[in-house]
Amino acid sequence: MSDEGTEVDDALEEVRAIRRQLWAEFDNDPVKLGAYLSGYEKQFADRLILTPEQQALAAQKPGEPGKSAA
Repeated sequence: MSDEGTEVDDALEEVRAIRRQLWAEFDNDPVKLGAYLSGYEKQFADRLILTPEQQALAAQKPGEPGKSAA
């Protein structure tokens, strides 16, 4: 008999504990957490493989409007 279920449960509990820790660190505020994660993600931007659409969006200057579908 395998303890695979226990290993999965342990892994899930570890992920949940980290999630609880992050939420507490940012006062359960999704805006604060989102800002942190966005900044953290930028550290790894060179590792991302973007679709052509994502590349076009990334090339736009901040605040520059995209094409409208009007």
